[in-house]
Amino acid sequence: MSAVTDAVRRTPAGNRIGRSIRDSLVVAKRNLIRMVRIPEVVIFGLIQPIMFVVLFSYVFGGSMDIGGSTSPQVYREFLMAGIFAQTVTFATAGAGAGIAEDMHKGLVDRFRSLPMARGAVLTGRTLADLVQTALTLLVLAVVALLVGWRTHTSAGEVIGAFGLLLLTGYAFTWIGAVIGLSVRTPEAATSGGLVWLFPVTFVSNAFVDSSNMTPWLRHIADWNPFSATVQACRELFGNPGVSTSDAWPMQHPVWASLLYSVLIIGVFRTLAVRKYRSAAA
Repeated sequence: MSAVTDAVRRTPAGNRIGRSIRDSLVVAKRNLIRMVRIPEVVIFGLIQPIMFVVLFSYVFGGSMDIGGSTSPQVYREFLMAGIFAQTVTFATAGAGAGIAEDMHKGLVDRFRSLPMARGAVLTGRTLADLVQTALTLLVLAVVALLVGWRTHTSAGEVIGAFGLLLLTGYAFTWIGAVIGLSVRTPEAATSGGLVWLFPVTFVSNAFVDSSNMTPWLRHIADWNPFSATVQACRELFGNPGVSTSDAWPMQHPVWASLLYSVLIIGVFRTLAVRKYRSAAA
């Protein structure tokens, strides 16, 4: 191992980056092939967000006041940005469980014997999860159109909104990676990944207008990174319910969503790679 490490250190920086990218893509391919061979993982991942769309649309539609309107159609359009954002963030639990399973099965021991970039295992895993998240969003958008969701802006803005959603989802999978590397079993990773996600997604503007919350709770919701992505998507989709809060993330949601995502990736990728290196040492 010391010879491999010395060889890596002597490799020029440009070559190391290129090799890291190649190794990450190889690991991503491995995980995508695994998803294809176990399609029930993808199928069950699709069922939950579809249930949320149908249940929230028809159970709560007509009982929520959005901008002075209780129209079910208005609530469906208000709801979808929140459902999209919830779907991409809930992928965190799957990412954490997958990494914990790889650790539990000894995959780290097999990878550390190979002359590959340390961070490639985690980057490849998160990229594969990003592909699955994109597929889930595509199916969910079709279901949303069927229940009455519509956009009222240009195609470029709609694509930009989905781009923000995928970036947010990718950022949150690095949180899942840290959780997966910190626990002993996939079951613990799944539980740990969901425990903190519920307050993050529900103390937000995703399902209710944050202006109806108590002042202290609204302040938390307005500065919630999740809320920034939801607000940005509503603006880019042209959907109702855009918050009028004076909080900076609500006034500049696109920039806030981008900054939050980049910050989360920077912090949690660093933590995840360090944990992976210590586990593989």
